[in-house]
Amino acid sequence: MLSFSFSLRGLLLTAMVTILFLLSAGTGFCEDEPIHIEADRMVSQEQDNSVVFIGNVDASQGEVNIRSDEMTVYYAQKDGPKSKSQSSQVKKLICRGNVEITQDDWLGTGKRMDYFAKDRKVILTGNAKAWQGQNMVSGKTIVYYLDEKRSIVERDKSKSGRVTATIHPESDSKK
Repeated sequence: MLSFSFSLRGLLLTAMVTILFLLSAGTGFCEDEPIHIEADRMVSQEQDNSVVFIGNVDASQGEVNIRSDEMTVYYAQKDGPKSKSQSSQVKKLICRGNVEITQDDWLGTGKRMDYFAKDRKVILTGNAKAWQGQNMVSGKTIVYYLDEKRSIVERDKSKSGRVTATIHPESDSKK
């Protein structure tokens, strides 16, 4: 039983830390790596401090990739001292439709992903699933609290569905 709990915790930790790498601009992870986003269309909404990427969205930073139908980036403007340049910091990121997050052998999918920088929380919803190699965990929602290294997988309460996990024990030949 200890092996199962450790493996499941490790799977969820790896899953959500992967998301952190892409979303943590200004927090110390990957801040030297540029974020590259491609989409069919981009709409800047300065009054809302947001940018919406629509259609075949493909975002990457280093080895982390996020794909979705739509991605909205909410940011806070920071004015430099008496400078013409401005910098911005990601406050919130929302991905909708066919969300897929990958890095190496890790894959996370869902209908929506929300990242809240202030709360350091990631929420993957809508038939949320995370795989690492052959290991998989799924539920309606996966919530990960980055600073606490704590995750919660919820079932769809309106249906008879349950949270599921499939853990493949490592064999001695792989060590």
